[in-house]
Amino acid sequence: MNKIKITFPDGNVNEFDKGVTGYEIAESISPGLAKETLAVKLNGSIIELIKPITDDAEIKFLTFKDKDGKEVYWHSTSHLMAHAIQEIYPEAKFGVGPAIDAGFYYDIDINSTLHDDDLKKIEDRMIELSKQDEMFERVELSKKEAIDFFEKKGDQYKTELLSEIDENNEVISIYNEGNFTDLCRGPHLPSTGKIKYVKLLNISGSYWRGDEHNKQLQRIYGISFPKKKMLDEYLFMLEEAKRRDHRKLGKQLDLFSTHEEAGAGLIYWHPKGARIRNEIENYWRKAHLDNGYELLYSPHMGKSWLWEKSGHLDFYKDNMFAEMKIDEQAYYIKPMNCPFHIMIYKTKLRSYRDLPLRWAELGTVYRYEKSGVLHGLLRVRGFTQDDAHIFCTNDQVEAEIIEVIRFAIMMWKAFGFEDLKFYLSTKPEKAVGTDELWIKAEDSLKKALEAENLEYEIDEGGGVFYGPKIDIKINDALKREWQMSTIQFDFNLPERFDMTYIGEDGHEHRPFMIHRALLGSIERFFGVLIEHFAGSFPVWLAPVQVAVIPVSQNFFDYAAKVTNELKKNDIRVEFDKRNEKIGYKIRDWETQKVPYMLILGEKEQSAGNISLRKHKMGDQGALGLSDFIDNITAEILNKYYKIN
Repeated sequence: MNKIKITFPDGNVNEFDKGVTGYEIAESISPGLAKETLAVKLNGSIIELIKPITDDAEIKFLTFKDKDGKEVYWHSTSHLMAHAIQEIYPEAKFGVGPAIDAGFYYDIDINSTLHDDDLKKIEDRMIELSKQDEMFERVELSKKEAIDFFEKKGDQYKTELLSEIDENNEVISIYNEGNFTDLCRGPHLPSTGKIKYVKLLNISGSYWRGDEHNKQLQRIYGISFPKKKMLDEYLFMLEEAKRRDHRKLGKQLDLFSTHEEAGAGLIYWHPKGARIRNEIENYWRKAHLDNGYELLYSPHMGKSWLWEKSGHLDFYKDNMFAEMKIDEQAYYIKPMNCPFHIMIYKTKLRSYRDLPLRWAELGTVYRYEKSGVLHGLLRVRGFTQDDAHIFCTNDQVEAEIIEVIRFAIMMWKAFGFEDLKFYLSTKPEKAVGTDELWIKAEDSLKKALEAENLEYEIDEGGGVFYGPKIDIKINDALKREWQMSTIQFDFNLPERFDMTYIGEDGHEHRPFMIHRALLGSIERFFGVLIEHFAGSFPVWLAPVQVAVIPVSQNFFDYAAKVTNELKKNDIRVEFDKRNEKIGYKIRDWETQKVPYMLILGEKEQSAGNISLRKHKMGDQGALGLSDFIDNITAEILNKYYKIN
């Protein structure tokens, strides 16, 4: 039998018989690896563990620890769920059932409305089916054969999907698993036996293909794991996430509100929320000024020609609000700030000596989001972007990217986020700009990441049409990943707006343009911040930093004196004058998550000091007022530091 060469991730190369499977290769290394492996990545493409390998290849074993491994596991579980549903509801028709970031879902059409009790019934049947350990068998069909099969089955959703497939460019496949067959590209697990622990989470409505004119299906969401401990940890995290939900805490702590009747997707900042926003923005402005940026303010709308020239009306119109007629001219409310910054750039002739220009703006923008996806602070229609644009020469690009990366890391650390992940997105199939420009830009991004000794993943083809980018994702207190910062090259706008500068050679040159958002948007960032801290903000951000609580009205004068002294030192303080028992007041302020409480009674007044309580830690004993002010002032100031 012919031999093939398999290259492993560490660079080692071994020979195997032609037709060997990924499972057999894993087993030759160790039985443990074979047991843990769910699929393999062969020359960058994911294939089933039991598929024969017939050519030389680079191999990577995918386990549940890998993102791609999870996707195979969860996609297979969605098929298992569909199988269980078909057995319980034989009339069921199936839409789509993909893996998602955390788990899977399947859209189904059945004759009855499902409730939570039904989920448990489906779940139990899934476990029974998994114990049968049926193989996932892939069968390739012609388009006609596939349509005939699903027409006979009476599944109009699958036949509709099939009718749109070009079989000259795509292989059509179905998967058999026991007595269940589904249309699917795959890949899947070797068998259902690998699916051990399942939890179906909720049911929602979903229009077929996202079109409200189509029939509404029932969407079941679920999650699955190979180990019970993983499922238990995930379910605990879900409960903790509910407790931390920014919408719930926003109401409890009186931070913000939304009002559907006055305009969906628009945020109303209450006084306490506005205090936090003010601290965030003040820190943001000072950090930018200290690190070489100038601040801009730009209009909220512009004439239609501006958006035509920028390309937004060609590429982004569905996300823009409708035009407004002013003085018989068409205007659009802005979805982005960049065209306005370019207009400022073009107000005069620029020289290479002027560059780099680093211009930042907390600019409020407006984007049309469908009502079904609006979600508290996290998905809105009006938001303030922490936007910046850097205009620089070819020679300055790499240094500027390095500085932006350092700035982003500094910013996230200041807000309490240490766990960052970096992703480099490269040229997509459809793109503007020459290959030379793309290579230069991608190389600059890589060199900047490597200069800072940062590990990163490459998202091949994940850049936008106008340039490659670095995405920075943060992990919050629950280890959830959030896409936040973006560093984005743009070859499109400098060309469209004919931006130039006079080089050292006396000739005109095109500047490089870098879009850069660190926090993303103030609204979304605030939502993430609430959930990360569960509403217990660090002292520098807390809307009320200190509650002054006299034990009775006899000590109001002393409490007023303490309050005034704190205010003189720019400490956000509230004097609790309520006619309530001291125990009630302490419990209430603890619920409000105020960092410090100063309890004042006869003993404190006589000694001229305070009795200190700390949130979640209780009584801290007696302390001199000046000492407390020194301590809290240092704690507040400690959040800020400058890039070296």
